Amino acid sequence: MAELPETGFLRLPQIIGNARAKPPIPALIPVSRSTWWAGVTTGRYPKPIKLGPRITAWRVQDIRELIERCA
Repeated sequence: MAELPETGFLRLPQIIGNARAKPPIPALIPVSRSTWWAGVTTGRYPKPIKLGPRITAWRVQDIRELIERCA
């Protein structure tokens, strides 16, 4: 698993991975984009924070808690 910063925000490709990126980004939570957004809608995954009109991110603390809960 990739090292997470102590604080800050993660964008969706940093969470679910992106095999097409150069270099590829490994997934912290290996689900598809549509599965992730369905989980956000149902409350299974944390709610995002809007950092700008076209920038959505998640708190590192929320993702850490999700990983610990799923482990």
